[in-house]
Amino acid sequence: MTDLDVAPAPAATAAPARPHRWAALRPWTPLLALALAAVLPYSTLQLPGVFDGPVNSPGTLHLLAVCLIFGALAAGYDLLFGRTGLLSFGHALYFAAGVYGTDILVTRAGLPLWQAALLALTGGATLAALLGAVALRTAGIAFAMVTLAFAQVGAILVARDFGGLTGGEEGLPLDVAGVPAVFVGVTNTVNLYWLALAYLALVVFVVHRVSASPTGRVLAGIRDDERRIGVLGLDPYRFKLVAFTLSGALAAGGGVIYCLLVGGASPHITSSELTLSLLVMVVLGGPATRWGPVIGGMLYMYLDHRLTAFGSSSTVDALPSVLSGPLSQPLFVLGTVFILAVYFFPGGLAGLTTRLATLRRALSRR
Repeated sequence: MTDLDVAPAPAATAAPARPHRWAALRPWTPLLALALAAVLPYSTLQLPGVFDGPVNSPGTLHLLAVCLIFGALAAGYDLLFGRTGLLSFGHALYFAAGVYGTDILVTRAGLPLWQAALLALTGGATLAALLGAVALRTAGIAFAMVTLAFAQVGAILVARDFGGLTGGEEGLPLDVAGVPAVFVGVTNTVNLYWLALAYLALVVFVVHRVSASPTGRVLAGIRDDERRIGVLGLDPYRFKLVAFTLSGALAAGGGVIYCLLVGGASPHITSSELTLSLLVMVVLGGPATRWGPVIGGMLYMYLDHRLTAFGSSSTVDALPSVLSGPLSQPLFVLGTVFILAVYFFPGGLAGLTTRLATLRRALSRR
């Protein structure tokens, strides 16, 4: 038998790639996470060093509720910054409108909570639409400065107790007579936690639906190249105004819940530092991603709270002054964490999974 008589061996066919065992569960991950967060108040788990008490203690639930609210605020701000490319330095104004609007209408006007919340939400959205209509006539750094100017006007009005409504520098405690009993008292902190969780779920749902819609694709086009959108016959101004108004309305809704959680309003929420913190949260988590801003907002607020307590602890006081000085300043530690995160994870924490997967595949080839 010659070599020509030998039939060539059939080429080995590659085995079909097996789907990852968790791939079927991936679409349900948000619902599973929501269900886990909803039942968290029933847990008595102790996490020393992470929380000061068990998970279901009022102090821990209060901290988690604050983290949820600011995670949602960061997601709403990302609709403006990450998905539309608008750098606003006045986003805290609409959050403050929700806080002070609710407090003033309940405490000064004597309205029930549901009416005050609805009016505060409507007022925050209207304020965002009116100021956005003016600010969006500019672009770039001019837009950022105009939004900052509007926010500073709001901060001055609050600090000087305009009309005797805001309480000035002392703030305005919430009159709980107009608040349902389920939201009053330490024992009802769990209800406020669930309310904050529902707010987060609503914001994430709205932002995701808008981003996946034709309007969201236009917003992404404005972020990448606004002139191209104009060439296509669309009006970028109108779409930017929609994003600005919706983002402001979501922030005002968070202000309503925050007012209930902290029991009033204080001037610090009107400062531009809050907007800068939201910007840091978005960049830390990952702009224009589904979960990045939420993770960044929650992590930032958790670290801000825990580092404040850690900086005033006896452990830090016992350290040499060269260490105790910086560690006693939460902003210094947060700034260091932010710089390291941006340097090592330029796409934010949301891109960490992708980077680790790429690294794992590169190592497996060796």
